[in-house]
Amino acid sequence: MAIVKKIPQRQCIGCGEMKNKKEMIRVIKTPEDMIMLDVTGKKNGRGAYMCKSLDCFAKAAKSKGLERSLKVNIPTEVYEELKKELNGLGI
Repeated sequence: MAIVKKIPQRQCIGCGEMKNKKEMIRVIKTPEDMIMLDVTGKKNGRGAYMCKSLDCFAKAAKSKGLERSLKVNIPTEVYEELKKELNGLGI
């Protein structure tokens, strides 16, 4: 009998869909309280996952889902910086 490897699932903070962890982008709050994108998914810090789309980013910003997940208040400048980074990734 073959062993079936379990694929980790994460919930998008924007749309709420469950997807494979590898298909999503991780946003982290570092121990120094910086908010940044974690493309590798391996950086140290508290993380939240969202789909690779600007729509989900906009929903997460509007509903304050990112703030709830990271347990911190996020100023609008940080949202603008994250949006620029997402655009830089070609999303």
